[in-house]
Amino acid sequence: MAPEKEEETGRPCAGYRHGPPWVFNGSALYQLHLVKASTARAFVPRDLRLVEAFGYTLGGMFLARYHDSPAGAFDELVVIAGTVWNPPTSCAWAARVLVNSVEACRHGRKEVGLPSHVATFSKTEASALGDDPLAKPNGFLSVLGIGSTVPKQENRREIEISETKGSSTKHLCNISMPLTVAPGSHKHHKWMGPAIRMSLPSFSGQTEDHPDLLKYSCKVECRVRPVKPARIWNPRTSEPQECSDGKINSVGSNVLADSDAQSQSISVLLSKPIFALEFSSLRMHVDAPKIVVPQCKKKEVGYSST
Repeated sequence: MAPEKEEETGRPCAGYRHGPPWVFNGSALYQLHLVKASTARAFVPRDLRLVEAFGYTLGGMFLARYHDSPAGAFDELVVIAGTVWNPPTSCAWAARVLVNSVEACRHGRKEVGLPSHVATFSKTEASALGDDPLAKPNGFLSVLGIGSTVPKQENRREIEISETKGSSTKHLCNISMPLTVAPGSHKHHKWMGPAIRMSLPSFSGQTEDHPDLLKYSCKVECRVRPVKPARIWNPRTSEPQECSDGKINSVGSNVLADSDAQSQSISVLLSKPIFALEFSSLRMHVDAPKIVVPQCKKKEVGYSST
């Protein structure tokens, strides 16, 4: 799907004026990866403490297709750099957000403080053959009935994602995942999982558009079930190099240069997947972000909204 023509005005589109909260309806894949802490630190502000163990943190991706939203129908890929402490809980930190809607991109950057970029999502569906494992065998996933190998034949959806800036386009990655129901299939519907409600808190901000640290929450209602992790690869470029010691490249800034941020986002996507959840019948309410300020208590840094 090609991105929409960019509007010259900086005002929000009519759909976003009806919020907050802003409501999004669709489906999504929420996939967790083991991300090297050094890679995640390249994105996370210095004053936020990373949740890590043995040199790794939990990152991954949130891949969604919204059929109804304030910006209409669009696709979104949120690359999650890692998880940071927000006592007594934790929050996700987005490394990069890709959408095929100029309105959604503008809203993410201007209103929510996200590192949003316009992209194209080229989709194809095909029958795949193969018995090679996508990852090393995982006994825990096997117990859940979602082993880590591809069946000998299955219908898969392939998505090629490329960033667009003006007239230039740069390939980012390819994502391949099994289709829930094969086209034309008369088999009974698969179990879609229990209906749940949950809140997904996230930090954002410290960007050119929003220099302050922000926090917002996504209230999610959906049916959820475990699925096989999607396969992610980048065939057009070599695997990106680790950012040395997770240092920030921009002098006096908490953000990476854009070219480095894109490269490190690929590192996050190519990290080892450990678990994936399919969200169907998704309805998500996104609250307006609030500025957060540090509160020092007994050598621990906490954050409160203002």
